Amino acid sequence: QVQLVESGGGLVQAGGSLRLSCAASGIIFRVYAMGWYRQAPGKQRELVAVITSGDSTNYADSVKGRFTISRDNAKNTVYLQMNSLKPEDTAVYYCNALRAKLNYWGQGTQVTVSS
Repeated sequence: QVQLVESGGGLVQAGGSLRLSCAASGIIFRVYAMGWYRQAPGKQRELVAVITSGDSTNYADSVKGRFTISRDNAKNTVYLQMNSLKPEDTAVYYCNALRAKLNYWGQGTQVTVSS
């Protein structure tokens, strides 16, 4: 059974930092591209950052220079370091694992940034 379990969300003031973690089980983690998505109220889910199995990364323009995605294949975990947070970063953040037609999601973790 595949599980992606996010943690690290919470309430933070604007300008602050949070580190999200996503622990994966039930998959061969190292061969999956791992991503972080977010969904704000009334908006569509959007890609925040992705890291491939070869450690290439890509970011949404809105988070470039502020967020960093990384992975630890020994721990089957992907991270999202979020710095200089803004109120518009408020959303539920979801972890995603993708390989070919295999696509898995976590349950999400709430990030709220107060002004």
